[in-house]
Amino acid sequence: MSRTQFLWLATLFEGGLAVIAGLLGWWLGINPLDLVHWRPQALSLGLLGTLPLLLFFGLVYRLEVPQLEQIKRLLLETLGPLLAACRWYELAYVAFLAGFCEELLFRGVLQPWMESLWGWWPALIVSNLLFGLAHSVTPLYALLAALTGMYLGWLLDVGGERNLLVPMMVHSVYDLAAFLVVVVSYRTGSPR
Repeated sequence: MSRTQFLWLATLFEGGLAVIAGLLGWWLGINPLDLVHWRPQALSLGLLGTLPLLLFFGLVYRLEVPQLEQIKRLLLETLGPLLAACRWYELAYVAFLAGFCEELLFRGVLQPWMESLWGWWPALIVSNLLFGLAHSVTPLYALLAALTGMYLGWLLDVGGERNLLVPMMVHSVYDLAAFLVVVVSYRTGSPR
């Protein structure tokens, strides 16, 4: 797959999630964009909220556990060549797109809708089990994604107001950092 094809595919897939979020939100009477508040505090929380995920990623990426090694190999083999062919701003674009569109669906529509049915904790768990299933590259990867999703769902309410911008920022910055690690690892031929 060429770089251009990869970027179009990422745009169509992630953009499709935004369309699904919009249609599902319309059907359920939830406008996820109502939860996006452009405030300096949200930007600060978004940047600070990325740090624990980056530290966890750094730890997990360095552990020599067979299941984690399998995930690293899979990422390097499948995403490595595609991400390495991209320019830095294209990586930032894909990371932003994933953070915006996935959060719009999972934290902007599904979590609030499930909260109206079952309450905060069950909604946090179930919506992020779905998030994990959507990332089921391997069973362990799905579990790690579900746990990450729970953290992002918790961040939705950090700072005193429900603000989808916080998990969107965290997700985007985290994805960009992870993409850069994959690119460097791929280019150097080192899984570390």
